[in-house]
Order: sequence, then structure tokens, then C-alpha cells
Amino acid sequence: MKKHCMARTTNIAHRELFHDVQRPAEAGSCLGVPVWLAALPLYVVVALFGLVSAATAGEITVERLPRQQERIQPVVMKEKAPDVYFIDFGKARFAGLELSIEKAEAGRTLVVRMGEAISAPETVDRKPGGCVRFHSTEITLEAGRDHYVVPLRGGDRRLMPRELGPAMPFRYVEIENAPRLTKQDVTQVATFYPFNDAAADFKCSNPDLNAIWALCKHTMKATSFGGVFIDGDRERKPYEADAYINQLGWYCCTDDLTLPRYTHEYLILRPTWPTEWILISTLMAWEDYRYTGDTTSLEAFYDDLKAKTLIALQREDGLISTREPPMPKEVIRSIHRGSGTGDIVDWPRGERDGYDMKPVNTVVNAFHCRSLEVMAEMAAAIGKQDDAKRFKNAADKVRRSINEKLFDKETGLYVDGEGSKHSALHANMFPLAFGLVPADRRDKVAAFVKSRGMACSVYGAQFLMEALFDQGLADYAMALMTADNDRSWKHMIDVGATMTMEAWDRKYKGNLDWNHAWGAAPANILPRKVLGIEPLEPGFAKILIQPRPGTLTWAEGHVPSKAGRIAVRFDQDASSFHLKVDIPNGTTARVGVPKGAGGSLSLDGKPVKATESGGHLFVDPVPAGKHELRLSR
Repeated sequence: MKKHCMARTTNIAHRELFHDVQRPAEAGSCLGVPVWLAALPLYVVVALFGLVSAATAGEITVERLPRQQERIQPVVMKEKAPDVYFIDFGKARFAGLELSIEKAEAGRTLVVRMGEAISAPETVDRKPGGCVRFHSTEITLEAGRDHYVVPLRGGDRRLMPRELGPAMPFRYVEIENAPRLTKQDVTQVATFYPFNDAAADFKCSNPDLNAIWALCKHTMKATSFGGVFIDGDRERKPYEADAYINQLGWYCCTDDLTLPRYTHEYLILRPTWPTEWILISTLMAWEDYRYTGDTTSLEAFYDDLKAKTLIALQREDGLISTREPPMPKEVIRSIHRGSGTGDIVDWPRGERDGYDMKPVNTVVNAFHCRSLEVMAEMAAAIGKQDDAKRFKNAADKVRRSINEKLFDKETGLYVDGEGSKHSALHANMFPLAFGLVPADRRDKVAAFVKSRGMACSVYGAQFLMEALFDQGLADYAMALMTADNDRSWKHMIDVGATMTMEAWDRKYKGNLDWNHAWGAAPANILPRKVLGIEPLEPGFAKILIQPRPGTLTWAEGHVPSKAGRIAVRFDQDASSFHLKVDIPNGTTARVGVPKGAGGSLSLDGKPVKATESGGHLFVDPVPAGKHELRLSR
């Protein structure tokens, strides 16, 4: 990965993030650049939103790739009335719209409507609500001109280089008072970061899961238009939690490693306000190292990452609070904030399952413990053994305190915080997802987590899915994904979204948008948990393949890795579980099959010894190449 200096990166980021930000724009929160903001000088906007860090020591370690554009023709185009066309591009993308009109009738005015949703068949929704996009404009034809770029709003220039032009998310178009048009005359010009569509795939026996995979993979590509992981169209701003889920999905959907690292390092120096988001920076650093095997970023930002564990806030028992006492100024400076942080648990607030927001917060301390654990691993990776020991000991102390002081022995559940009597889903699913729950408590905690259903946001669902799959509840996790209610990814598809939504439904977040990658957890959950493919050693020097099939009769797919393409297929019935793997050259794998009722295990047709762990039978190592494991039941 190439390096370039921080100053250069900062200038690029400023120029693109605030491209034409001073242009007037329509009032309203959904555009992202309301009139009052557009009128402010750049330095005031920077100060308000914290997109420039006061401390920019260090270097961004990766050079971003130039963004690309793809010219897409309509999937459906129909003249639904004389001179009135309805056009469907099949999927929403961040794009512009171009028209080719030969022998134009000078002075003829076309009305062009663009949007993400329809209100009736062949009708673009003109009042979609929330921050679902709709745009209407007019084009007057000119003599001798046959090419037209449909003008978009000023806010659609945000993050876009001038040479690529503005982009808005849209799928549907209506054109009124149009001359004769064909599909070749109407083009959606989509912008995206370089994305290898063939790098990853997932298919299984459940058609709904296949549709959800396609939804989430498309979200990864489409929302990369800005050259940085962002929250969605409304703000077009990087946030750590959004970026973490985006990072995991990106690794599982395409073979680029530059965009996740750039976004992670950008946010180290330009953090956002939630306490947990500060801690997530260390989790992003850990995943960067796991998937790249490269310590360059760890070394460049090591001191920043140490600060972002928030170890400086620890009480004697290891637990932390950002409220009592307030965060000291030196800690605020060390994490590159201009002010303190606030605990968030989940977002929007209504997705917290009644969480009792105590000063010593269980979710915050679960993140703190996990942050210390990965910091210990990262310190060891770059030869800082004393630090590694210090962080490991600190993590052990926090783990003990969480299990002693934030656990109700009478109910067998974790409470929301010190002094609380309430046990929300979040207070239990985060410790479960992070491996903080002792073995003798897991069944009770897992049963409670299961009992709460999808009582969290699309963000929280990332950690809920991890907890459920890791506790052997794959069937239940997949049932939640595909549920016929308004809190599932199937619902997103049912309402017509082609990118994942910011919230489960508009009734849970009134200003939601339809292009939020933090809602795309299945992009990583299906390859990582159902197919079971993850790096066991950094850079996939060794691979873990541990399918969690539930009752799927078959599933197959492949993911990219630094070592090469990794492919998995499993088939199961009452008599056997059959697993095929393709392991790239230069690496080995630890391969597990679900134990189920047990039976005889073979590798490439020959009996093989296996070790049992967590309900799987593992063969280790399995060498590079194509192999078949069969468990006869």
C-alpha cells in the first residue's frame, strides 16, 4: 500500500467533502446542505462538524484509487401516455442522468422526475417521505444540441469530484413532453469506487437470503460513490459505526483493501461524538490487520489507537464512564475530539429496548473490554510486548468487573449499567457477541437475547447476528433476517428499496434514507457466519472455514482474500453433511463441520481424526487446494 502525506490527504478530503458547499440549496434536512449551512464560510462548517482534526500528526498510509463511472441503460422503458415515458433502471444508484435527443425541437421543454420509489405502477413517488429522494427539473431543448445532462441539486455535489459531476440516488425516471426516445437515449451514469463484482458471491437454498445478499452487496458498491464510507445520502458523512459494518461487508464483497483503510484512518483523526464509536476505531484497526496482514497502519496510528481504548478513564476496577466524572480535557485531545463524547447504545433512541442510560454503561464497557483485547493483539503484532501485557491485563480486569458488577445473579442477566435493575437486549447481546459471557451463563443469556427478537436497530443487528450465530442459533438468526414483518431485511426489499435502509421502517425513524450501508450487515454475516469464512491468522495466512448452516439444505459462495479466492459449498440431508472447500495456494485452513448427532468424518474419501469445539468437528490443518469433507450421520 502506498503512502502519502497527511497534508495532501487532508486537502483532498476537504476539497471533496465540501465541494460547492456554499452554493444555495433548497431548505430541508433531507438534502444534507440546507440554506443556513450552505451560506456559511467553509471554516465555520469545518468547526461545526469536526471534519478537520486539530491534531493531524501522522500519515494516512494508503492512496485511494480513482473513482469510476458506469453507464447503465434502462431495464424497463415504457411510453405510458403520449410523449410521457416511465423508466426503471432496475436498481437505485448514486448517479447522474443523461439524455440523447437527435434533431431536437428547439424550445420544447421536458419535465424530468427522478426518484428512489414509486407511488403506483409506472409513477415516480413525488412525496416519498423521510429522506427518500425525489427530484424534479426541466430541460429546454436547443437547436443543434443532442446531448443533455439533467441538472441535479447543489447538495448532490457533495463528495463528488468536479470532473464526475453531481450524483443522487435514483432508480426511476419519468419524462413528460418528450420526443421519441429509446432505451439507448436514456443513461444512468453511476459513480462508485473500483469494485470487482466477480470477487464474491453467495447462494443458498433460501431464496429470501439470496435476495438479501444481492441487496447488501449492491449497497456496498453503490454507496462507495464518495470515495469514503459514509452514513447515507442525507449527511454523506463518515461515522465509525457505519464504517465498521461497511468495512466488514466490503471485505466480503470485493477485493479492494484501500477504501476501508482510508476511511478508518480518516476517522481516527476526525472522530464523531458517540463514546462507542471512539472505541470502534480500535475494532476497525483490528479488522484491517486481520484482512490485510499489514502492520503499516497500526504503526502509523499506534498512539492514537491506544488513546481510543479510553483506558485513561478507568476506575480502579477497570470500568469507565464518560459522565461521572466528565471526560478530562487531555483525554479529549488525545482522541482528537474538540469536546467530550456521549454514550449512544443504539440509534435511533427508540431502538434501545428501554435501555437505562446509567453513567457506568454496560454496552460502553463491553466495547471498552473488546477494545483492550484487540489492542493487546495489535501491540504484540508490532513488537510492543510490554504494552500487549498491559492491555491484556486491563481487559481481564474489565471482564471480571463486568461479570461481577454489571450482572444480576438473581435473573442471570446483565443489567444496563451500574445501579440499574433493567436488562435490555443490548446489555446482553454485546457481551455475548464480544465473548465476555462465561460458559456457565451463556445458555441463559442467549435464551434472553433470543426472546427479545429484533429489538435493536439495523446497526445493532450486526452484533445480534454475530451473537446468535456464534451461540449455535443460526436458524433463528436467519429467520429474523427473512421475517415477514417490518423489522427485517426482507421488509426492505418488500417496500421497494434496492440499497439497505437507515432503519427498519419509516415509523421507527421518520427521516430515514434508502441508501445506508450500516443496514447491510448480511453482506458480512452470510459469508462470515453461514459459509464460515474468516481469517484465522492475519492476511489469511491461515483460514478458518466453519459453516453454520442451520436447516439450509445447501449453500455456496466465494470470497476474496489477500491469499486468493476462497470457495465453500455445503450440502446436507438427514444422512450426511458434505462440505467442499477450495483453499488458495500458500495458505492452510482449519475446517469445521457441524457435529450434529455425530458420525464418521472423512477428508477426501479417507477417515480423518478431528477435534471438537463449539459444536463443530475440526480438521486442522487442511492444505491448499480443493478438498471434500463428509460427515455421515
